[in-house]
Amino acid sequence: MRLATCSSDKTIKIFEVDGENHKLVETLKGHDGPVWQVAWAHPKFGVILASCSYDGKALIWKEENGVWSNIAEHGVHQASVNSVSWAPSEYGAVLLCTSSDGKASVVEFMEDGSQKTMVFQAHAIGANAGSWAPPHKDNIKERRLVTGGCDNLVKIWKLDPQVNNYVEEAVLAGHTDWVRDVAWSSSLLSKSYIASASQDRTVLIWTNDTVGGKSPWKKQLLTEEKFPDVCWRASWSLSGNVLAISGGDNKVTLWKENLSGKWESAGEADQ
Repeated sequence: MRLATCSSDKTIKIFEVDGENHKLVETLKGHDGPVWQVAWAHPKFGVILASCSYDGKALIWKEENGVWSNIAEHGVHQASVNSVSWAPSEYGAVLLCTSSDGKASVVEFMEDGSQKTMVFQAHAIGANAGSWAPPHKDNIKERRLVTGGCDNLVKIWKLDPQVNNYVEEAVLAGHTDWVRDVAWSSSLLSKSYIASASQDRTVLIWTNDTVGGKSPWKKQLLTEEKFPDVCWRASWSLSGNVLAISGGDNKVTLWKENLSGKWESAGEADQ
């Protein structure tokens, strides 16, 4: 198993992990500032990693025959790129980026090496995070994503072929401070779930009774008690029914929805 980490020292490190043992196999250098996030592409595209940095760039890295190289650069943003998220593989090699310039961008990497890019204004002051909706089983062209920003808002976006860009479909207000992360569950249930983690020390669960998110969104606090510190990241399990939250208290807590629709603690992830 491979693990990628990133750091404010401007580097990305690749580890081979085998049970309790891990070995550093490569250090990737190419960014000119702190590297905030890394994301693996679907294996069908090869061993490919995206990274984003304070330097305003997203870089694409590829490993072939044990050798890593920087194969593409996405440089449309005017400020820090804060998140990178690969789209469902059914869409192709498509990457969502969010930036402190307030914009989000979606770049498609074509097989001939060219790029198709869409850029849209997402959040005043800055966009911190983005996540893709799972593919719509009946209409693969119906693409949606969610972003979170420094305006305390969560926004839903839908691809509009007529303007060849993403257009705002819903604005979800509920946080009182910056939204640090958003995560759209890949659950194949008959509902849509989005988790938003915030500087306000709360996590909100947004649910929609349709998979495509066409009905009104409902919000629910993950827990009535505020977290001890800022909530940095939200991450769903592959099955989409367990939510992990990491916070400024250096803990990762796990949560599950019970039969009555309330969220309950499922323990902590061991270090």
